[in-house]
Amino acid sequence: MVQNIKQPILRVNSIRKQVNTGEIQLTILQNINLVVNAGEAVAIVGASGSGKSTLLGLLAGLDIPTEGKVYLDGVDIFSLDEDDRAVLRGKVLGFVFQSFQLLPALTAIENVMLPLELLGIRNAEATSKQLLMRVGLEKRLKHYPKQLSGGEQQRVAIARAFATDPKLLLADEPTGNLDSVTGTQIIELMFELNREHGTTLVLVTHDEAISKRCSRQIRLASGQIVQAPEQAFLERAQGAAN
Repeated sequence: MVQNIKQPILRVNSIRKQVNTGEIQLTILQNINLVVNAGEAVAIVGASGSGKSTLLGLLAGLDIPTEGKVYLDGVDIFSLDEDDRAVLRGKVLGFVFQSFQLLPALTAIENVMLPLELLGIRNAEATSKQLLMRVGLEKRLKHYPKQLSGGEQQRVAIARAFATDPKLLLADEPTGNLDSVTGTQIIELMFELNREHGTTLVLVTHDEAISKRCSRQIRLASGQIVQAPEQAFLERAQGAAN
């Protein structure tokens, strides 16, 4: 009998990213191999300029690698065109940005409803209202982003990210523009929703305290993963099994 091995939610094979500055070919990421299984909470850490945000953009298919492949929920995302990648992201992925990325012309509830409406999901308003109540914004449904504090805007962004019940949530320095108290509240909320929804979490952060709350830390230095030998062995074993 053949054992049914569960497909990882995210698999990265030999990613390299270079950009041409006009004078030199700059290598931002090189030889990135990574496996993330369903339900994990993984922190990507490293100094500024180590390639963390670039890697997250590649994982979401928002940027194109120079070499290598990224499999999202078993699909080679760079074998798809831009439109099909967007469709896959809408079905599988949620994203929380440091700069919130709310649409200023839409109210809080309209910002959360948008990804649901794009997917043709019914009861978008009821679902969005429930999520905004869950993040403590039941009195801010009709407020526009400029009428909300930074912490409130990030709560709307988190509600929007969880609205489609994604399998994978990517977060890029989600507390970077917040004070320490508000940042702590936002992180607590993200982990609570992560547990409630069973969503896999990949979090880019410079905050070691936040990273230690994750089940695993992946450290980038000069565009490469730096890890302990035993972690490298586990990554190779997971890759071989899948």
